[in-house]
Amino acid sequence: FQIAMATVAMTVAQLLAHPGDWMALVRTKRAADRAKRLPQEPCLAFCYGMLNAVSRSFAVVIQQLPEELRDAVCVFYLVLRALDTVEDDMALPQARKLPLLEEFHRYVGDEEFTMEDCGDGHYKELMMEMPKVARVFGNLDKKYRNVILDITKRMGDGMAEFIPKRVESVDDYDQYCHYVAGLVGIGLSKLFVASGLENRCIGTVKELSNSMGLFLQKTNIIRDYLEDILEEPAPRMFWPGEIWELYAENLEDFKEEANQEEAVMCLNHMIADALSHAQDCLSYMSKLQDESVFRFCAIPQIMAMITLALCYDNAEVFEKVVKMRRGLTARVLVNTHDMEDVLMYFHTWADVIGNKALEAYARGDPTAEDVVVLVEAIKDECKRYGYVDKGEGRSYLNLILWFLAVTYFLLVFSGNIRTSTFYIDSESVVQQAIATITLVFTSLFILS
Repeated sequence: FQIAMATVAMTVAQLLAHPGDWMALVRTKRAADRAKRLPQEPCLAFCYGMLNAVSRSFAVVIQQLPEELRDAVCVFYLVLRALDTVEDDMALPQARKLPLLEEFHRYVGDEEFTMEDCGDGHYKELMMEMPKVARVFGNLDKKYRNVILDITKRMGDGMAEFIPKRVESVDDYDQYCHYVAGLVGIGLSKLFVASGLENRCIGTVKELSNSMGLFLQKTNIIRDYLEDILEEPAPRMFWPGEIWELYAENLEDFKEEANQEEAVMCLNHMIADALSHAQDCLSYMSKLQDESVFRFCAIPQIMAMITLALCYDNAEVFEKVVKMRRGLTARVLVNTHDMEDVLMYFHTWADVIGNKALEAYARGDPTAEDVVVLVEAIKDECKRYGYVDKGEGRSYLNLILWFLAVTYFLLVFSGNIRTSTFYIDSESVVQQAIATITLVFTSLFILS
């Protein structure tokens, strides 16, 4: 009960500190409810139900896409999630896991294939119900099936390559992330082109597509340090030895408070590496033509940039999983529409990282100067694509609107105000409350 009350108190405090989150949360809740409305066809209903179970945010984002492409992306996601479940299951003996990874593409359309001893929770259910995914896969147009099979084969081979070996060098790190995420970016680009929504050039910019995947994957690897290092029966870590061995003898040392200074320096080094992909991501997104595809691609990239900003120089990464507050996530989901929005988020949060890096530089952080250079390059790239900083004027508007709302609230409840819009009877608490809530939420709508 105390934990629940503390969570409620924290949520209320966040909403008061960020009033613009309120309307975004309401709109996101509606979008999430729409995502839970499953198709009539049983196998397709299973696929979208599973998508909601394993990734609620992705289930919302995928709703941006037209139906034909949406179904293809949903199956693509679930097939690769199943493949990832095989890779992640540390209880599977290597002698069984390696051939499974290498041959998994052969089972994608097999309505007889199922695994009852792989994964946990929703992932176990997914593995047991793969025949339903296979049936939906079989109903997709051949142009989509070919892409899914190609990427599944290449990813399975790549995962098998890294099962028996550690990620030692930064080149190893880039190669592993290419296999598990860069190929996803390349596959999605091919699906976009196959759908006819995007120009063929998107399917040819493989380096940019790869960077889109690497930026997301590296962010997740950085953020999930503690969760991964504590994994049972044995952790699988992907922080490259070439980086972390500069700061510690063992990777698990970073979770000890006594090693916090070295841990944070290593963290900052890892984030510097991730930021090297940000400019490619901007270049890729600038080439997208369809708004639904753009939103689908842009929302996760923005969240990655914000997550890196929250993690940079933050020792809490080694104590818990650092996440965006729910209200900020909601705002990204509902307010991302075009390149201007992407540029605003990238520039704003790159600036946050830059300011933190200056403080780290003053403490002698060895990669802080590199981070400052990367941040300036990202901000320059944003300006090259037409970004204009409107933050200061908007922050003044937000402050004025919130001040008016609070003042109105105080005046109404002191019984000292009448408005031309509606009559306020000082003795009617209900009318006072309705009037106040109306103005507050009008202001919040403008704020959001």
